[in-house]
Amino acid sequence: MAVKNTAQVVIGGKIITLGGYESEEYFQKVASYINNKIAELSEMPGYSRQPMETKHTLLSLNVTDDYFKAKKQAEIFEQDLQQKDQEMYELKHELISLRLKIEEAEKKQQEAEQQKMLLEGKIKELEGEVDSLLK
Repeated sequence: MAVKNTAQVVIGGKIITLGGYESEEYFQKVASYINNKIAELSEMPGYSRQPMETKHTLLSLNVTDDYFKAKKQAEIFEQDLQQKDQEMYELKHELISLRLKIEEAEKKQQEAEQQKMLLEGKIKELEGEVDSLLK
């Protein structure tokens, strides 16, 4: 069973303790992401004059926007992966089919060569009989 971890992080200048089954490094990455979003929003004109509730709402909206964009991108990647898996399956099926055709053609070629050798033997036999009749 996974061990529950805690880590103290700084978000928006305040120390917060995060807990969960992720690593401390992960908690620090999350805090860093939030701090970067806060810094990004702070650069917007008029943001600093907004009430704290509005700032939190804007931060939530920005994080949610990133989430939905990442989710859509993951769905696109998943669809692309499924399409590539289907193409690979079809190519493997085609490869197997072609290998079977090659094996069949090689078998027919061997049979034709054997028949050719038999016919050449018969031709020599017949030529021998013709030669003996002509003598």
